[in-house]
Amino acid sequence: MLNCMALSFVRDAARCKSPLDAGGRQLRSSPVKQVSIGVLGCGNVGRAFASLLDQRRAAILARTGVELRVTRIAVRSLRKDRGLNLAPEVFTDDPMSVVEDPDVDIIVELIGGIDVPLGLLRRAIELNKPVVTGNKALLATHGAELFGAADSAGVDFLFEAAVAGGIPLMRPLRESLAGEPVRRVMGIINGTTNYILTRMSEAGIDYPEALLEAQELGYAEADPTADVEGHDAGAKAAIIASIVFGAVVQSSDVFHEGISNITTEDVSVADRLGFAVKAIAVVEALGDHAANDPEIAIRVHPAFVAKSHPLAAVRDSFNAVFIEGEAVGDLMFYGRGAGGRPTASAVLGDVVDAATNMVHGTPGRIGALAPARIRPMDDLRSAFYMSLAVTDRPGVLAQVADVFGRHGVSIQSMEQQAVGGQRLGDRARLIFITHESRESAVKATMAELRHLDVVVDVHRAIRVIGGEV
Repeated sequence: MLNCMALSFVRDAARCKSPLDAGGRQLRSSPVKQVSIGVLGCGNVGRAFASLLDQRRAAILARTGVELRVTRIAVRSLRKDRGLNLAPEVFTDDPMSVVEDPDVDIIVELIGGIDVPLGLLRRAIELNKPVVTGNKALLATHGAELFGAADSAGVDFLFEAAVAGGIPLMRPLRESLAGEPVRRVMGIINGTTNYILTRMSEAGIDYPEALLEAQELGYAEADPTADVEGHDAGAKAAIIASIVFGAVVQSSDVFHEGISNITTEDVSVADRLGFAVKAIAVVEALGDHAANDPEIAIRVHPAFVAKSHPLAAVRDSFNAVFIEGEAVGDLMFYGRGAGGRPTASAVLGDVVDAATNMVHGTPGRIGALAPARIRPMDDLRSAFYMSLAVTDRPGVLAQVADVFGRHGVSIQSMEQQAVGGQRLGDRARLIFITHESRESAVKATMAELRHLDVVVDVHRAIRVIGGEV
């Protein structure tokens, strides 16, 4: 029979005896390792994680030889019933006591926010405890510091749930694609905005009504600003850029443009021209990959996405991430990007990874992150949809086209339509799709058009991704 080995960071199970086969003979087996989990936060994801771990414990043990148990949970209120099959003494309202508990092996942080979890995770790493977190805001602000500290301490720092909920994305980017020259990562990484735009497209309702539906269903918060103005997706995009390009990228490096100004007219025009309106995060390398120091372009904004592109078909609150690599070609990851159980699944996957790495003494590394070179938004190029209301009289189109030409913005297609579906006096709506142009040139074009006497209103410009009109 194998002897049970005592490890400083993992406690062997008391039942280390080898099982017997049908004839009563001992079977050779490895000792079971018990790993204790301390959870910070017990909201939707925390409860779902503890419940899922309880359901999957036996299967995880059979596959890995590691028995996972939640032994401490930090909560805001000890009086609230969490609906979990755990003893009352498991719960505490002191999160630092969970981190510093010598019997806790791995810390799972699901509190959210920045300042409080930052101090807790710094302390966990000081104590050489692996960390699993779903905190995108924290990573998009202090990720480089925490990654470096974990690497120096020789412990895992895992964060699959921070970017795409239940979609396995971070591990493929960190491991499977570590040697791949990734050109671009483009995705729908906020389920709230995708739900709103889906409803505007399929039900023909306007933005306020679609937002209200999203709030009633729990997809949007009472204050939806972080979602609809792109800050949530921007934090996720910063994390993706840091991992893909090995660079220090923060939320403040990301260009944000929200969806609150998108109209049913925009959605209708997009559909008629062969596009879908989506809120897109784009992270791409510009320049020479061989130099190993590419400029990075990183942005979040609504876009006309050609219906031929896989992202155009992503509906409802689903997320999808499309990866373009030089060697591997195109890949897409699709699934539930939010919700208690999908996110808990990603957390549990990280916990299993951290536990087995700890048992075998083989933690993963993120590696040193270099300073990022972010290309200014004004220097990027894109095709655009532009819409403006003009006075409907001879010579107007020539004046408008002259402004485009003087700023070097080439027009791919143009059409004239009635304003609001019917002619209203002497006004008309001009719709343009441009060829790829510099952002600064498009801004200058719009600014000058607003000062033309014949232009009543410059509605907006929306970037176009893929497709020929």
